[in-house]
Amino acid sequence: MIRISALQMQTRGIDTGANLTRIESAAREAAEAGSSLLVTPELGVTSYGGGRDILDLAEPVDGPIVARLGEIAQQSGVAIVAGFAEKAGGTVYNSSVYTDGIAKPSVYRKSHLYGAYERDLFMPGPPSTCLFVHHGMTLGMLICYDVEFPENVRRLAVAGADMILVPTATPMGSSGTFIAEKMIAVRAFENQIFIAYVNNTGRDRGFDYAGRSVIAAPDGGVLASAGVSEELLTADIALDAYAGSRFENSYLQDIGSA
Repeated sequence: MIRISALQMQTRGIDTGANLTRIESAAREAAEAGSSLLVTPELGVTSYGGGRDILDLAEPVDGPIVARLGEIAQQSGVAIVAGFAEKAGGTVYNSSVYTDGIAKPSVYRKSHLYGAYERDLFMPGPPSTCLFVHHGMTLGMLICYDVEFPENVRRLAVAGADMILVPTATPMGSSGTFIAEKMIAVRAFENQIFIAYVNNTGRDRGFDYAGRSVIAAPDGGVLASAGVSEELLTADIALDAYAGSRFENSYLQDIGSA
């Protein structure tokens, strides 16, 4: 079993220092709650709504942003998943990084960009299976719109993911509410895995976010959920507790038998 925390975060715009300070504060809170992992929203460090200013904030994986996240993780004892604009050569990606401050960071690049706004800023990464082990559990990452394509979730589940971490910046509105309240639980159930869907909240320039972060279990149940304000969620992720659900709903075993 592991305990995780999820920060539904009001970003401080393109003030990366202030955003990192907020993540540091949340990491301390997560440590006090007994969590070993903190998940934060899509582009939470560099902001989702910053427009072309984000391009000036983009950094490589070995840059100061990821280094600072690693320091926070090492000092707090809580590994961190955080979204940032990643620069690789002349290309900028919408990325998320997992770091515990000790091992080499794992980085995932968003493969399905949403709308003209994202496509104007970022290059899509190829669909990839980003897996890493955290305290004996196999975890994967997707970003926001990626999780709305069932193929992406199934790819990670088939590859052995026990849980998928999904930093997101879902906007306010009926679609965002439906995704958080209905779709995420279905994705968890149809793959018999855990999913942590962690959203921005509040306003960031021209964007108003839906909030409603959720941590869903393999049986489709909700372990923790947020409203529309900034909030730190905490949930225990226990694989053995859902052995019965996996036995009754053996989708991953039976997918090749049709």
